Amino acid sequence: MTSKEKKITSGYPLILNYLGIFAILIGIINLFPLIVLAFYPEELDQALFFVVPGIITILIGLLINFFFRGAVKGRFERHQDAILVVLIWILAIFASAMPFILTGDYNLTQAVFETSSGYSTTGLTVVDVTVTPKIFLFFRSWLQFVGGIGLVLVLTAAISDKFGMRLYNTEGHTDKLVPNLIRSGRIIILIYVGYIFAGFILYMIFGMSPFDAINHAICAVATGGFSTQAGSIAAYNSLAIEIVTMVLMILGGTNFLAHLMLLSGKFKNFFSHIEIKSIAIIILIATVFSILILTPFYGGSFSLALRYGSFQFISAITGTGYQSIPSFLGLPAAFYGILVIGMIMGAGVGSTCGGMKQYRVALAFKSLFWSVKDQLFHKNIIRKHYINKLGNKMVQFYIMVLIVGTLIFSAFGYSLEDSLFEFASALGTVGLSVGITGYNAHPLILWTSTLGMFLGRLEFYVIFIAISKMFIDLTRKKVNRYQNI
Repeated sequence: MTSKEKKITSGYPLILNYLGIFAILIGIINLFPLIVLAFYPEELDQALFFVVPGIITILIGLLINFFFRGAVKGRFERHQDAILVVLIWILAIFASAMPFILTGDYNLTQAVFETSSGYSTTGLTVVDVTVTPKIFLFFRSWLQFVGGIGLVLVLTAAISDKFGMRLYNTEGHTDKLVPNLIRSGRIIILIYVGYIFAGFILYMIFGMSPFDAINHAICAVATGGFSTQAGSIAAYNSLAIEIVTMVLMILGGTNFLAHLMLLSGKFKNFFSHIEIKSIAIIILIATVFSILILTPFYGGSFSLALRYGSFQFISAITGTGYQSIPSFLGLPAAFYGILVIGMIMGAGVGSTCGGMKQYRVALAFKSLFWSVKDQLFHKNIIRKHYINKLGNKMVQFYIMVLIVGTLIFSAFGYSLEDSLFEFASALGTVGLSVGITGYNAHPLILWTSTLGMFLGRLEFYVIFIAISKMFIDLTRKKVNRYQNI
């Protein structure tokens, strides 16, 4: 059969064809944590929890691709790439939940919550790290590594460069460093892994074990916040470790394009980048207010207020979720408010964090400034406004979902203050917690948080477009079937 005579796959069969390819790669992702057994052979009994779902996922992918053998991949209809991205994420989340379920210690709700938290780089957890095997602790960090870089970026090696870039952009990324996706991917991964390696070395220098160091370095740069310690970063009570963590969190929350500017020596472009200026100003202002609020709380200690206030706000705005204090319970309500604002704002577009992103925040303030300025000057004066960045976001949907999630949490008897804090943490893919989410949390709270993490990580419009496209296609199919009767 010639290439012209080969069957062309398009539409939903094409989506299924690509899902088969991605299933193989997701299976490999789930097998990767087995490398931990080389260092901890006493955990060999945990291997089957990863081998079974990993192999099954790969076999399903191979079976799907077998049915499409010889077919030529066509083009997607409009917005079907959004459907594929959403389905890839759902497939990855549920496939990676299986190792947790197979242990018998977690039900479906808890397992999906944990893997959603991992891939979305949130850091909320139902896992008791004090008794969890190291292979599972590394698995959580590995999920944040993959989710931080971008699940689609990791997987698009299996598809064409042109189509891969479409999927990568659909996932919510705008950080195409060079025109070619493969080259962009290599640059991003090199930057990402380079920072992780630097953090790994510094953490060990300042007293962490190698296992703790690699896990914390991965999750700090991924702005994920999973920890191997129940007390998070506070367990080490080390100013040096906290400073390293703050630097890694800021690096992880910075647009990869800005990293390329910095590493290329284009310092003027880097410091003129709207997000760099925006987040620097916001961190400075928030730190000042945090010091004013926390100094009386810590008995007049300026140093403690600076240390804890700056760390926790950076953790909040970068969406990391690491804690340098044992608990948020009892802290001044005003400090809660500052952290919630940081979680809602988020850091850089094209970074590993969630939230509304700094570009949208800066644009909102600039728009207000321009509006006031235009009112003060003669109406016949024409001005051009420039912003050194790109993109937009549906802020009103973000706020609406935040309100709904907060109300659902409060329906279980939690205060509005705690409910807002916890759901803002989930929606902003942050991971800071006042204890509402956890192993014993009500299933509705865990599913609400899971949906919030999913929405916050993928960008709202991608999910809305995917759902709308599937609904339209289904409605059109029913109408056509009715007309043919």
